[in-house]
Formats: sequence, structure tokens, C-alpha cells
Amino acid sequence: MKKVVTFGEIMLRLSPPGFLRFGQAKAFDVTFGGGEANVAVSLANYGMPVDYVTRLPKNDIGDACVSFLRSFNAGTEKIVRGGSRIGIYFLENGAVQRGSKVIYDRDMSSIATIERGMIDWDMVFADADWFHWTGITPSISEGLCDVCLEGIMKAREKGLTISCDLNFRAKLWKWGKKAGDAMPELVSLCDIAVGNEEDAEKVFGIKAPDTDVTTGNVDAGKYRYVAAEMMKVFPNLKLAGITLRGSISASHNTWSGILYDGSKMYVAPKFDITDIVDRVGSGDAFVGGLIYGLRTFDKDLQKALDFAVAASCLKHSISGDFNMATVEEVEKIMSGDASGRVSR
Repeated sequence: MKKVVTFGEIMLRLSPPGFLRFGQAKAFDVTFGGGEANVAVSLANYGMPVDYVTRLPKNDIGDACVSFLRSFNAGTEKIVRGGSRIGIYFLENGAVQRGSKVIYDRDMSSIATIERGMIDWDMVFADADWFHWTGITPSISEGLCDVCLEGIMKAREKGLTISCDLNFRAKLWKWGKKAGDAMPELVSLCDIAVGNEEDAEKVFGIKAPDTDVTTGNVDAGKYRYVAAEMMKVFPNLKLAGITLRGSISASHNTWSGILYDGSKMYVAPKFDITDIVDRVGSGDAFVGGLIYGLRTFDKDLQKALDFAVAASCLKHSISGDFNMATVEEVEKIMSGDASGRVSR
């Protein structure tokens, strides 16, 4: 099997222990994470060959990040080294009615200062058949947006399947163009696009009719319109997927998703998730599960979607950005066993 390549920024993640607020913290838990790295680790964890591509500084923190990725069997040989610093994000975990909070410190990071020509895309894609990126990547800087487009165009030239997660982050689009200006060109070259229940609205103005996500009630049927409109706007798309989160509180969510192939909409079972441990990276866990499912289940779109939703459901129980659920654990949830009983 050929490799999946994911491309984007990985950051140092600093979080107060447990559910402490920033102002209460005397120490921070330290790990690494970022959208495309999270997808790469999910796929590696499922036994799928994957290379993660980014740019990291030539210092001890950059080395630690590479070692961290290698410990999860993600391919790191194509990471470019250079620049002066790794990006950082601070995460305050929410609970009950207090939502989580993220503060970014990623200006002038190594990947934010990347330029065209720094990545040898011919070499990167030599043994690959799939390329994944997210909307976070072009939001970081104009140079990175250009390099992302460079990679997408090369992947298309070579006939790779190209997937994107819209992943709108309002705090990051500061370099000039807005998401609605920059993203259409990139998404128009993709085969698969996914997002959460709000991404298409915030990036392209495509909103599900008669919906209000703040109520905590998300009706899957109303999101067929969003997926269908995405495929009208971007005729190259073969699949559009949407994760559906009903936020009852920061600690209690419902979770499902849909997949649309241009004629039929597939709907996954809805999970009721209480006592959430860590929801960061759950959308990436969905993407990792979907890519695995699409490459494994011989065009069974319902099974691929069900795997993606079950995998990302499990991510809510795992600390850190990475989803460490196994294929066997995901399949157990898919079979209807969500009891959480001890395995002896």
C-alpha cells in the first residue's frame, strides 16, 4: 500500500493540569499536536503507512517533536528543518458550562516563514497516493498558503487523492486574505472535503437551513443541503463529509456525522458523550478514521463513515491531541458495545 502524506504545522501544546484555569496554573502539561499531525498519527496507529510533512527549527525542541512523532510510528523523514521557533498553543480545558479556551503563539514560527521551493514535492509524493491538508495551514501566513497550493497542485499533477478539512480558525486569518478569498482555489483542486457543522458557513457562506448549533440539537438531515452545495460550488469533489456535534455543555456532547457522494447521504449513529476528557483533535480523529475507512473497506461508504465517527467518539476519552484508539477498539464501538466495561 502506498503512503498517505499530511502537511501542516505541529505545535508545542501547553495545558494547565486537569481543569485548572490559566490564572490558577503553577505548571503546564507539555505535549505536541496539530491538525495534520493528528491525522498522521491516527493512520499510523491503525497500521497505515503515512508521512507527516512540516518545517521545524534545528534545535532541541524541534528534535523533541520529531522524536515524539516517531514514537507513534508517523513518518518524519520528509520534515524540513529551518526557521527559528516552533509554534505554541495554550489550552485551558473547559468543564460543564465553561468552554475550553485556546491562545495561539505561532507568529514567525518555522512553518509560518516557509517559502515555495523549500519542500521537494516530487520526493515527498514519490511513494504516496493520498495528500491531506487542512484550512489551518493556509491561514497561518501568505507564504504557507502558497506552499500549500504548491503541494496541492503537485499532488493533482501526480494523480493523488486529495482531501481537506476546512477547519476554520478565526484567530489565525490575519495575514491579508480572508478564508473566503484564499480557500476556494485550494478546495477546488480536492477530491474530498470535510468540516464541522459550522465550517462551510464560516468559510463559504453555506449554512444549513433552520439550524442553530448553540441549542445543542443538530439535525443530520439539514446538513445534506450543505454537502450538496459544497459539491455544486466545487465540482471536482467526489465526497463531502460533516461532523455533527451537539454541545449540551463542555462536558456533555452528542456526536455523529454524514457523508455525501453527490446522490446519497450516509448518516452515522449518534453517540452521547458525557464526562469528556479532551475534545481537542476529535475532528482530526474523524478524518483519520475516514481516510482509513475509505482505503480499507472497498468503497463501503457507510462503514467508512461509521468507523470515522466511532474513532472520533473514542478520542473524547483520550488526553492530548492524538487519538490512540486501536482498530479493535473502534470496531467494538461500531458493533454497538459502548459500555466501557473492563477488558480482562
